Amino acid sequence: MKLDKFDREILRVLQKDATVSMAELSQRVGLSHTPCWRRVKRLESDGIIKRKVTLLDGKKLNLGVSVFIYVTLKNHDEESLNSFEAAVQHIPEVVECHTTSGEKDYLLKVVVESIEEYEQLLKSKLTHLPCVDHLSSTFALKQVKNTTELPIKSQ
Repeated sequence: MKLDKFDREILRVLQKDATVSMAELSQRVGLSHTPCWRRVKRLESDGIIKRKVTLLDGKKLNLGVSVFIYVTLKNHDEESLNSFEAAVQHIPEVVECHTTSGEKDYLLKVVVESIEEYEQLLKSKLTHLPCVDHLSSTFALKQVKNTTELPIKSQ
């Protein structure tokens, strides 16, 4: 889909604050209310705007431990990959799952309260995921940057 400067500006504004009113959004991007509203609805129906969420502070919720886990599977057939990917969807502590190139098959990001909670999650769920051959965990020491804003260029 081709995005013009108004679409891009709408996306930039909404990434920073999805609670902005349509009147305020219209004013910020330089469109009247109805055309701006139509563009937002089109961006939603085209799947560019997937959903609007509230970002939480994990540390304030006692979820300050982030673990990155490289996963290697035993088998790489379609059934094994689909089975693993489906199972990961049901573990709430897994907040991200990416397929990767290279020697490892997946990279998971897990958020938990403590190292002890991670150890329990590892023993009870992660090692029992379908087709897992090897898991390699790395604990984040400090979060230097965390953003959900995509780098939308002007054109």
